[in-house]
Amino acid sequence: MVKIEKVVAREVLDSRGFPTVEVELFSGDMRASAIVPSGASTGEGEALELRDGDPSRFAGKGVLKAVQNVEREIAPAINGKEFLRQSVFDDLLRNLDGTPNKAKLGANAILPVSMAFARLQSMIHSKQGFSALALTENISGVFGSQGMTLPVPLMNVFNGGKHADNGIAIQEFMIVPTGFNRFSDSLRAGVEIFHSLKKILTKKGLTTAVGDEGGFAPRISSEDEAGPGSHEKVLTLLLDAIETAGYRAGEDVFLALDCASSEFSKKTGAGVSYQFEGSSRSSAEMTQIYEKWISQYPILSIEDGLAEHDWEGWRILTQRIGKQVQLVGDDLFVTNPEFLKKGIERGVANSILVKLNQIGTLTETLEAMKMAHLSGYTTIISHRSGESEDCFIADLAVATDAGQIKTGSASRSDRLAKYNQLLRLEQALGSRARFKGKGSFPAR
Repeated sequence: MVKIEKVVAREVLDSRGFPTVEVELFSGDMRASAIVPSGASTGEGEALELRDGDPSRFAGKGVLKAVQNVEREIAPAINGKEFLRQSVFDDLLRNLDGTPNKAKLGANAILPVSMAFARLQSMIHSKQGFSALALTENISGVFGSQGMTLPVPLMNVFNGGKHADNGIAIQEFMIVPTGFNRFSDSLRAGVEIFHSLKKILTKKGLTTAVGDEGGFAPRISSEDEAGPGSHEKVLTLLLDAIETAGYRAGEDVFLALDCASSEFSKKTGAGVSYQFEGSSRSSAEMTQIYEKWISQYPILSIEDGLAEHDWEGWRILTQRIGKQVQLVGDDLFVTNPEFLKKGIERGVANSILVKLNQIGTLTETLEAMKMAHLSGYTTIISHRSGESEDCFIADLAVATDAGQIKTGSASRSDRLAKYNQLLRLEQALGSRARFKGKGSFPAR
């Protein structure tokens, strides 16, 4: 049993300099805290992030209302009470809000309380103030997980879309170091390739400034901006960086894409169209582009290849290339069991991106992961573009044996905090630590 004795909430800043919510929970001499992240590219079905809308503070992005909701609505409901399980605690939070999308209190008020409780319960059960394994040991076992698998990092080394301002439609170009026996070796390869890419860009006279998630975001060239072949030039740059760093593309290291295609799509009378590389494309034409790319480049995973409303296009995309590549639903599923169930029934995608703040509580997140696991879908634990020093998702990835994590590039301390926590977990697990490499992905 965990008795909540004190609740503290405050407005803090995320990695983009925008306000977010931090919550601290106290029980006896134990204290646990959590900071909620914030996304830039968001799906329509996500839980509501409550912002103040006051233009005189942080350009309207303040979160004092969410902080007040923690202090005035949540704190009185949990202070002095004992809770046996995370699910019981989270059910209380959901009932306090009473809306399907956390619109009353805000997911950014509810989630940090849920996360902090998970940490507090873990500390109490482990009978120590901090343990690298405390949270993972407490969460593991929820659907047969053992909490020993270090995830393969999908490292976002080149940014486009809403994460940059460079005319590239696709939001994330990632390197995926799978051909290694340990997480630490995989991470080292990714870091070395990142620095190799930086040298290549510098040699070409391109900027090495980074985007929201730490990846480079140069304009390839003014005449090629958003034009035919511009995305393939980025893919070629990544292959050059892999080779220059001394690794083998398609054996040691693969590529992955987060297209975030909802951002360059629009509904039409005939369905959904995509404005891509200077032309309007249909779902079928986008599918043909991806087919071409996976035949030419060692692409292992494609996230949000089509828009969140393009369910028929997704069905055809899955039929065409779902046995060749991991097809990840982010905006499509928004970590919501209802949307995931719809996708499973329609034969759409084969993987789900897991973002805690899309759904709003840890329990609901685990429910979505369990549904995916039982249906043969892979799971990828993910950060948001607005992050913090909080490394909860690193613990969650190991605790659930998810096998994959997206937490940005090899720069920006908000991203590296997660990688460093994974290194701690690998060391703490010792000989029990597992790293499945390519085995964490659907068979090709």
